[in-house]
Amino acid sequence: MSARVLLPWTDIDVPEGVEAAYYDGVAPPPDGLDGVEFYVLPYDRGAEPPKLIRELPALRVVQSLSAGVEALVPLLPDGVRLANGRGLHDLSVAEHALALIHAAQRDLPRWFAQQTRGEWTREHTRSLADSRVLLVGYGSIGQAIERQLVAAEAAVTRVASRARPESQVHGVDELPRLLPDADIVVLILPDTPSTRGLFDAKTLAALPDDALVVNVGRGTAVDTDALLAETRSGRLRAGLDVVDPEPLPSDHPLWTMPGVVITPHIAGGSASFYPRAKKLAAEQVRRYVAGEELLNLVER
Repeated sequence: MSARVLLPWTDIDVPEGVEAAYYDGVAPPPDGLDGVEFYVLPYDRGAEPPKLIRELPALRVVQSLSAGVEALVPLLPDGVRLANGRGLHDLSVAEHALALIHAAQRDLPRWFAQQTRGEWTREHTRSLADSRVLLVGYGSIGQAIERQLVAAEAAVTRVASRARPESQVHGVDELPRLLPDADIVVLILPDTPSTRGLFDAKTLAALPDDALVVNVGRGTAVDTDALLAETRSGRLRAGLDVVDPEPLPSDHPLWTMPGVVITPHIAGGSASFYPRAKKLAAEQVRRYVAGEELLNLVER
């Protein structure tokens, strides 16, 4: 089977006989894409690459390199399959989640600020070891985060959309009972109707004083105004790689709120991502050409 594919990088191995075109999401797309059947979306390039989906009349497969594909589903014509990047970001996001936790628990922003002043003032801090961590969203990324938390000797409680007693996973409906015992809650949730605003004022109020809220999933899972109120009072702390809205306006008070660490939605984009993404893209093209089942297909 011959096929035409559209790829984001020129160093992806494709089977013999496959005609490849390249679009990195920055330069304009090349001409003559009417025959493209398999489109690997450029990663983290904004809204323009997805718009191209509607302009590919022969398209049969869209391969996203992101785990979350909620925004892509409405763009897909009938008969076009969608595969996501499940697994590509696991270690990268896990590293970043742990970095946010360590930064908050060990008060790193304070010491960084002291460094700029050449100031040597010491004080003991919180710790991750022996902390009770509530992991909300127990997919592959959640499992990767758990491995690092366990290595740090934290006590982890798993939470998913539904309880799985055989795997010691609690259901999200148990949060009111679980939250009061959590020192740290880590959110790895997608953007769905059931997750939007899940951590609202009532849910956040159930956390104990000085608890840390870490969000590396989607910003919509947390009510920003409610989180702002809790952090402004000093009752809760936060480590946020995702927020609602994104980008966070430059004058938003969360930027300068004591006890809040913010990074600009970069958890998944570390150096470890790219070789894994290229390997997945090559394997998916190989499977498509060979007529084999694709990996990571998303049910529509």
